[in-house]
Amino acid sequence: MKLQRMNRRALAFGALAVSGALALTACGSDDTSGGGSGNASATAAAGNIKCDGAKGQLLADGSSAQKNAIDAWVKQFTQACGVQINYKGSGSGAGITAFTNGQVAFAGSDSALKPEEVTASKKVCSGGQAIDLPMVGGPIALGYNVPGVDKLTLDAPTLAKIFNNKISKWNDAAIKKLNPDAKLPDLKIQAFHRSEDSGTTDNFTKYLIATAKSDWPYSGGKAWQAEGGQSASGSSGIAQQVKQTSGAIGYMELSYAKDGINPVSIDTGASAPVEASVDNATKAIADAKVVGTGSDLALQLNYATKAEGAYPITLVTYEIACDKGNKADTLAATKAFLRYIASEDGQKVLADNDYAPIPDDIIAKVRTTIEGLS
Repeated sequence: MKLQRMNRRALAFGALAVSGALALTACGSDDTSGGGSGNASATAAAGNIKCDGAKGQLLADGSSAQKNAIDAWVKQFTQACGVQINYKGSGSGAGITAFTNGQVAFAGSDSALKPEEVTASKKVCSGGQAIDLPMVGGPIALGYNVPGVDKLTLDAPTLAKIFNNKISKWNDAAIKKLNPDAKLPDLKIQAFHRSEDSGTTDNFTKYLIATAKSDWPYSGGKAWQAEGGQSASGSSGIAQQVKQTSGAIGYMELSYAKDGINPVSIDTGASAPVEASVDNATKAIADAKVVGTGSDLALQLNYATKAEGAYPITLVTYEIACDKGNKADTLAATKAFLRYIASEDGQKVLADNDYAPIPDDIIAKVRTTIEGLS
């Protein structure tokens, strides 16, 4: 895929609408940030959706990082097909648990399925198993709230020490060295992490493990392992705490880093610090490799990239579904919704909501796999 070509397409469709309130209630969260504009183009996009017999209601749960994208997609899909989709956004761990317990039609996860989760899925996927469908890309922003500091650069070792409680003040020498022109206050750092199992936690800590192992001596995973710090639920909860807490820093999906929250730029060793942006995340995702087997499309990201302009703390959210053995009463709606969000129209919605579209060669494989779900 030519990155420049993809960026031009994302810009060309920047008017796609995702504005307004969600057409149905997505329980468990009231986050609806990241809208676009242009009702006429929204109606046209909704009119291009193929419903193919979709009906009824879908229950889904999982990644809170993708919730703003799901909200925008659901608005268009419901308008076109009349299917109600209730996506809770309780976190990747909760979503996979709900899926393997047969409680939801599909789940969202910021991490690929583990072998034991695939095994558990065989109980609900009659004759099949759960697979990973990469659908949403985007940067994990390090949002901060430090009075008087509008721009901040950090590197992996410094971030590891902050979240491992080895650096406790914003005017620490390590932070000063990276920000010689900033007026850093003698203010206590309030580091926030996720309280529940989270794919965002998994991806953030994979970055620390890959780039600052000596300062982050943990094995990683969805559960937060370092001691100390403060916790909050979901990307929305982290964002809320950072916004209202002086001296705070926390990790969240980019679309939540707004309204008074500034994102950190990352010193990767490239010629200049890299900002958390959709384009810069896309540069990192384009370097990913498909490592799943069969119809599973799990990706391997390069968290230690030093490529110019590539933002390294990037996640890919997967939709988790059965390759075979989906419930008959939800199969048509599940396939129709997944088909839409993987389509060109569906992927074009992402850029309007601070997400990165999945590269062309990967999303083409996703589309083929969706058509084979049964």
